[in-house]
Amino acid sequence: MKYLLLLIVLALVFFLLGVKRARPPARPPQARPPAPPAPQNMVSCMQCGLHLPRDESLPGRGGVFCSAGHRQAYELEHGGPT
Repeated sequence: MKYLLLLIVLALVFFLLGVKRARPPARPPQARPPAPPAPQNMVSCMQCGLHLPRDESLPGRGGVFCSAGHRQAYELEHGGPT
């Protein structure tokens, strides 16, 4: 009877240790993730039609452009400064 009781106690100890190892460790609560950036206004290049964010566009006579080369080409085609 003593051995049976000892065997049950040992089995219970091993079971509890196994359950502790199998459970993932508790993590502290995390702060909310940062809010996604606000959507940007999109514009299209007057020369080639490429859509790009307004922050990355180059203003020029007649609209906005994706590069300085397209701005220059458009202004030459449409009577801009020489």
